[in-house]
Amino acid sequence: MGLPGVSRYGLPYHRRVRVMERLEWLYAIGDGPGANRIGYSPEEDAAHELARTWMEEAGLRVEVDEAGNLFGHADVSDPSGRRVWTGSHLDTVPEGGKFDGALGVVAAIEAVERTGRGSVVVWRDEERGCAGSRARVVRGELPDAFLELHIEQGPRLADAGAPLGIVTGIAGVMRGSVVLEGREGHAGTTPMGVRDDALVKAARKILRIEETARTIEDAVATVGQVTVEPGAANVIPARVELTVDARAPDIERCDRLLEVLGFRPTYRVDPSQMSSELRDVLRAELEGRGLPVVDLTSGAGHDAGVLATAGVPSAMLFVRSLNGGISHSPDELSSEDDVELAVDVLTAALARL
Repeated sequence: MGLPGVSRYGLPYHRRVRVMERLEWLYAIGDGPGANRIGYSPEEDAAHELARTWMEEAGLRVEVDEAGNLFGHADVSDPSGRRVWTGSHLDTVPEGGKFDGALGVVAAIEAVERTGRGSVVVWRDEERGCAGSRARVVRGELPDAFLELHIEQGPRLADAGAPLGIVTGIAGVMRGSVVLEGREGHAGTTPMGVRDDALVKAARKILRIEETARTIEDAVATVGQVTVEPGAANVIPARVELTVDARAPDIERCDRLLEVLGFRPTYRVDPSQMSSELRDVLRAELEGRGLPVVDLTSGAGHDAGVLATAGVPSAMLFVRSLNGGISHSPDELSSEDDVELAVDVLTAALARL
């Protein structure tokens, strides 16, 4: 039993309710199903305006930079002179989930308001390549530390029975295309023995990509698009182009994955490592609450990775995802208890920093 007016993890009930209500208000922006706030769209603009209102209600000094990133600064200066930012993004994929990005923003506003320290940041257009944080890096206007709270977007914490996890690093991403050539012919008159079917070659290639990725620990590879030419029902395919997305947690495994897959990426982002100092702060908060400490790599890209690559000490706290870890979907779910605990840990970590 908790104290009257206090929830399981010590957060006043009205604050827990406020966190969940704010997630609902953000989720309602844009036409459903799901969250629809594409980067730099009117819907993302509306979400930023709502977050700005909450920052002003919290007494934060609001600033918007040239890229449209939104900041809310606590007026109380840090005696150490250290600039610590915490936040995430409010854009979504089409028909996205309620918690992806939005939870990190709502939690950051709560944490900065409670501690009176640090700054909230709401990055622009994270889903299509972290445009907002990359623009900030280009201008060289960076903090001394960055904390990002985010849902896991996977099943590992749920499988481990852990409500929260500490991110050790963010996987590298390599993306490109593979082309298979054949010879077109009539589907009804060309004997099977003399066919040169590019789509059959592509099918075999897709299976090899799948099998190869399984041979490298923690690596993944996905064929997400297949373009067939000439693309007629009664013509043997003459050309097939596959898009390949390959990811691994460190440079060595990224290079090995590329070598065995045999393709040259047209897009590559190398892995980034989270700050050991900031991870220790998060670890101390989890251990102090008697919680299991689970370290895990993020297979998805995040603004924290952009800042870490630019030399900013960064850390991420993951919140357990339910429904099999599904994300980028209206079925995305994290429990109210886990959300409350995550906000409490983020607040305490911000106070330590």
